[in-house]
Amino acid sequence: MRWPCWGRPALHRPKCGPIPRTGSPSSTPAPGSTSVAGADTPTLAQRFEAVRQRSLMLTATLSDEDCGAQSMPDASPVKWHLAHTTWFFETFILERAEAHFAPFHPAFRVLFNSYYNGIGERHPRPQRGLLTRPGMDEVGAYRANVDERVARLLALRPDDAVLAALLTLGLQHEQQHQELIQTDVLHLFAQSPLLPACLAQPPAPAPNPGALSWIGFDGGVAELGDDGSNFCFDNELPRHRVFVEPFALASRLVTNGEVLAFINAGGYRNPSLWLAEGWDHVCKERLAHPLYWRQDEAGHWHEFTRHGEHPLQLAAPAVHLSLYEAAACAQFMGARLPTEAEWETAARSNAAGLSQLFGLCWQWTSSSYAPYPGYACAPGALGEYNGKFMLNQYVLRGSSCATPDGHSRVSYRNFFPAHARWQFTGLRLAK
Repeated sequence: MRWPCWGRPALHRPKCGPIPRTGSPSSTPAPGSTSVAGADTPTLAQRFEAVRQRSLMLTATLSDEDCGAQSMPDASPVKWHLAHTTWFFETFILERAEAHFAPFHPAFRVLFNSYYNGIGERHPRPQRGLLTRPGMDEVGAYRANVDERVARLLALRPDDAVLAALLTLGLQHEQQHQELIQTDVLHLFAQSPLLPACLAQPPAPAPNPGALSWIGFDGGVAELGDDGSNFCFDNELPRHRVFVEPFALASRLVTNGEVLAFINAGGYRNPSLWLAEGWDHVCKERLAHPLYWRQDEAGHWHEFTRHGEHPLQLAAPAVHLSLYEAAACAQFMGARLPTEAEWETAARSNAAGLSQLFGLCWQWTSSSYAPYPGYACAPGALGEYNGKFMLNQYVLRGSSCATPDGHSRVSYRNFFPAHARWQFTGLRLAK
């Protein structure tokens, strides 16, 4: 099929410096309601514009070639992320709300559908990098067209609660993709012999985290999940009671230096430290160190980060670990991974000495990703957002250096399969 030239505005990517992380280290969730709480609270239209603009800002230093490449089936091209997040607004808002809806391009319904079977056919995920058309300019025109139509709809229906709820979900969805853009670009750049940096500035020296200490918790009946008073995803609901045995949680995250000690002690060669499936994975993939680590001929370790490759910072939290690696490191250190109930109980306690909960890395738990008691997904295609993935994945808690504001909260449940390690994933020990 020949892709037409639409004669609409091309994608304008701001020519500014790369965007640093905006993840909040606070455990207080950002308001997710659509009501205006005060003079300084942005309107829904302002939030829409800000979120959409930030996605473009994340591409400011990328070439069109960078935006079209796909490094592996689990990752997606930046161009696809920009189009898919636009598809979400077009499909779930404009198609439902516009009296005379017409798609920007009929083929985009298939090309940029991620996993919504209720919507229809999808382009195969591993082949997203083969989509040389539409180009970045046409994706930019697509975004501009949908942005204009959404803004017009908001102006016409400012008090429509259903529209506000769908738009809020769409913004939260796009912010999740903003983190994926950063992790997917990092994985892509790691495949290049040039090792280009995502961020221009050099990394700040990692502060000394201090000695690891243990913070004890009595256990008992605890409440898990969000109360629904602000925006949350359906997998955080309903709030319910659980019984937690007494436990202890490490005061901080595990560092690169501690993972290096695991390596030097032969941790990647010792099957007794690994889950059976994890050891099979280590042998199959011939793993000997975390993703993005490299040892030079002199024996010095280096790490490829968003700042490019640099000497391994021993004091920095270890990231890009799979659940397999996290569990093995915990076993080596005489500990284990926390359950998600333990992590949330500790995070809600505001216990003295408990640090690095948010803004550095997602923290693996030993909890399988499963529905809470009484969980109910939304009807229709939107019900596919979370519920159908509640199998063969594990819960991560906290937030990372790439997590947008509003996604750092004690009830937030991230999830990935046990082998995944291209995200900013690390570990906190438990006993």
